[in-house]
Amino acid sequence: MQIRHKVHDFCYFFVENDNSCPEQIIMVQAKTWILTKHFDGFPKDSDFELKVEELSAPKDGEVLLEAVFLSVDPYMRPFSKVRMNEGDVMIGTQVAKVIQSNNPAFPAGSHVVGRCGWRTHTVCDGTDLIPVMPDWPQDVSLSLALGGIGMPGLTALYGIEEVLGLQKGETLLVNAAAGAVGSVVGQIAKIKGCKVVGSAGSDAKVAFLKELGFDEAFNYKTVGSLEEALKKASPEGYDCFFENVGGPFSSVAIQQMKNFGRIAVCGAISTYNDTTPQTGPYPHLTMIFKQLKMEGFMQSRWEHKHPESLKRLIGWLKEGKLQCREHITKGFEKMPTAFMGILQGENVGKAIVAV
Repeated sequence: MQIRHKVHDFCYFFVENDNSCPEQIIMVQAKTWILTKHFDGFPKDSDFELKVEELSAPKDGEVLLEAVFLSVDPYMRPFSKVRMNEGDVMIGTQVAKVIQSNNPAFPAGSHVVGRCGWRTHTVCDGTDLIPVMPDWPQDVSLSLALGGIGMPGLTALYGIEEVLGLQKGETLLVNAAAGAVGSVVGQIAKIKGCKVVGSAGSDAKVAFLKELGFDEAFNYKTVGSLEEALKKASPEGYDCFFENVGGPFSSVAIQQMKNFGRIAVCGAISTYNDTTPQTGPYPHLTMIFKQLKMEGFMQSRWEHKHPESLKRLIGWLKEGKLQCREHITKGFEKMPTAFMGILQGENVGKAIVAV
């Protein structure tokens, strides 16, 4: 005799075995967001399609995951073009709960961070899954494993320490400063005893930067002259520039660098949706005359340092030195909306979708 119960997206089948002892098999309907067409300019609703697929029960060595929090990040826009084909599940990272496990490394009930993409459920062999730290504080949301205590926090930390080599007493400029990475960049720089100048795209974001302890902050959309705003914030110039925006902002900011200044290129969000590539002005002469150093980077270069670095970040959080603001959208069905929202600068802090 077979009895079927439907609970949420799970179908539980109880089957009698040879010993008349019921075995439970979990069949899952997974919701996924598909990239139906490569983006042409700014993403559109029609570029995405919500699909449902049936997942089989996990085999030996496999686990069944259920998404709890999903990340939406600016990098998904340019990476989709080079790392995805039309028809693929959208790329991305999530915090997931292990629902069923045939892999002792990931016991049922535990939580992991995984690059599972935009999907509610996943069956996988555990490759690339990272267990949430065992000493994760009970009063801290697991969503921060996608933000300040995750990839964005690591990006901020490595950009400051490994690329810029920021030293106490130096002056740092960071743009998109109220975002997931930029807000952590500014706070780490303050921990290190530096002067921090931040640029953001609304007065509310500027107020947030002041709350975080930025020395100077301005709304780049309302200043009469970006050049004058940068000079006013730091008349002596900038030792380091954490670049998240690109485009005209970068061209102006490079002119404000001190001799031997360092620039960490993390992102270029102002260019991601361009259908025609932006051109000039070009920075080469300024870089030569001022002997500047500019380096692009991704946090994965220092993956071997992640465990130690995450402990440092969560230590600062516990000490009250690091604040992690989140912009949470509820509902898996709203993944495209949340993604398009970050590309328009709607978020303050890390954008998260809660399932």
